[in-house]
Amino acid sequence: MSTTGNALALAEDEVVTLVSELIRIDTTNTGDPATVVGERKAAEWVAEKLSEVGYETTYVESGAKGRGNVVARLQGADPSRGALLVHGHLDVVPADASEWSVHPFSGAVQDGYVWGRGAVDMKDMVGMTLALARHFKRENVVPPRDIVFAFLADEEAGGLYGAKWLVENRPELFEGVTEAISEVGGFSITLKDDVRAYLVETAEKGIRWLKLRVKGTAGHGSMIHRDNAVAKLAAAVTKLDQHQWPLIIRPSVREFLDGVTEITGLDFPEDDIEGSIGKLGALSRMIGATLRDTANPTMLSAGYKANVIPSTAEATVDCRILPGREEAFDRELAELLGPDVEREWIGLPPVETTFDGALVDAMTASIIAEDPGARVLPYMLSGGTDAKSFQTLGIRNFGFAPLKLPADLDFSGLFHGVDERVPVDALKFGVRVLDRFLRNS
Repeated sequence: MSTTGNALALAEDEVVTLVSELIRIDTTNTGDPATVVGERKAAEWVAEKLSEVGYETTYVESGAKGRGNVVARLQGADPSRGALLVHGHLDVVPADASEWSVHPFSGAVQDGYVWGRGAVDMKDMVGMTLALARHFKRENVVPPRDIVFAFLADEEAGGLYGAKWLVENRPELFEGVTEAISEVGGFSITLKDDVRAYLVETAEKGIRWLKLRVKGTAGHGSMIHRDNAVAKLAAAVTKLDQHQWPLIIRPSVREFLDGVTEITGLDFPEDDIEGSIGKLGALSRMIGATLRDTANPTMLSAGYKANVIPSTAEATVDCRILPGREEAFDRELAELLGPDVEREWIGLPPVETTFDGALVDAMTASIIAEDPGARVLPYMLSGGTDAKSFQTLGIRNFGFAPLKLPADLDFSGLFHGVDERVPVDALKFGVRVLDRFLRNS
């Protein structure tokens, strides 16, 4: 084996340790800044790992104490080319240890997996990125263009103290960046006869965390009452829950389905596309959610005593909106709820790009070099990532965190799920693919 090969093998081994150690740093993001933990510790740990191999790092606490972000740049051979951003978030959603087979912050390496909260979302990609950044510096690798590595806070609550804050307050850190890769893409699904398709995210639905507020007349719970805020809110939420938004097939979804048809022969007829997507098994949840807008009530709040009718009732609704549908969604929502339901929201826009160009070619080549016969397909993510913030700088975004996964692993079910885990072999595969990709992009 060559010196380069031996060095890469060391990076493959290191990635497992890095992911495990990072999981052991509890970076739970509750959405409430007062109860968020660990982001500073994780960011300082990342900065130390980069500094010890020679990187100059920028550590930024973004508008709130402890919300740490780290950015480093590796100079490329051609400074006139647009730089590539490789970004990942350090925070994770909460986990209830009583529901897990292993402790969610153990970082246990067992049964061929690294276990713990963040193993999939997204300390796996952070670990792969960090292993390669260290490998490149140790081996004096000069990539074709500048690579900006960013390790970010607060993605799980919209990036207000992470990507969004940095874009608005420290855009110079991303000077010259034209394209970016990050999470929820590049993973494999087994479609037929051990034929794997690797899904590259090219689009994301927009997010609206919507608060509904209804006002009524306060009063005693024993009296006849015709203006009950709780009842009016319940009716509005029920109406919203039962509403069916229009079915729309965006280009990324169409290309994905056409690719699956070519590989498997499965049909997805326009007159029964939702039913036919059920043929995709566990993946049908993820793909099915990209056919329509969604508006799912998630929280209710009203009242303070059993015998008091409150004057106000509130509900929180998680809305996900297809690219190009924002204005139509707002009109439809207003018609559905009427003028008596007040609405306010925090919103993040949809993301959409085309599945073409030199960067896509480099992704495809790097996957096929490690998994001959594989296919690479675009798809739309029903959730959201920090790409929503970076696109405001004119950056073209892709989800590409490559993992070769077992055919029977319900990967999409592990995002924010119990017993979150990532295969050790998949992490090593990802390091090899990203090494090829970054050397040729």
